[in-house]
Amino acid sequence: MSEHAQHADKFLFHALLAFSGGFQDAYTYIGRGKVFANAQTGNLVLMSMNLLTGELRTALRYLLPLLAFAGGVFAAERILNHSGTDKARGRRRIILAEMILLAVVAFLPHSVDMLANMIVSFTCAMQVEGFRSAFGNAYASTMIIGNLRSGVDALSVYLRKKDEEHRKSAGFYFTIILVFALGAGIGGNLTGLYDIPMILVSAGCLFLANLLI
Repeated sequence: MSEHAQHADKFLFHALLAFSGGFQDAYTYIGRGKVFANAQTGNLVLMSMNLLTGELRTALRYLLPLLAFAGGVFAAERILNHSGTDKARGRRRIILAEMILLAVVAFLPHSVDMLANMIVSFTCAMQVEGFRSAFGNAYASTMIIGNLRSGVDALSVYLRKKDEEHRKSAGFYFTIILVFALGAGIGGNLTGLYDIPMILVSAGCLFLANLLI
């Protein structure tokens, strides 16, 4: 395979992860009771607000995804560490685990939305921990705040130094943000129309990504 083709496959891989990440966040917010799957800052703010007003049950709805996210990071780190030097095998296992868990969520009724949100947050965390860089750039495929900061920073350096590597980095970050937004928009609309089973779209994206590792 040519270097150009390898580069394209690698970019497509990370784009699929970002699309899936955006889709999952919109899915839980629209279809599972307005809880974020991966925007844990939002969950923390909502949890704190409800906690201080005495809405303990509502606060718990936002606390549990936070704890599940932490558990997902822990699980992914263990999987990667157990894989030793074969990191590709560890990352395949992470994506496989994500696919299975998201498929389970597709069949969970609304009566257990809290559990569904915890599972999706767990899978998002596994993805964040398992895939933290691309083309030499640190990035996140399930949230945009770090990508936005890094993208603007790279753009500023490029405009000052006219450095080609920084131009490429800025382009990568802004494209990933755009793909994430596209996933969120499509995910929110599909979930609003067809409800619970739509998380299978996210699982399908991960299946395609797994073929590219």
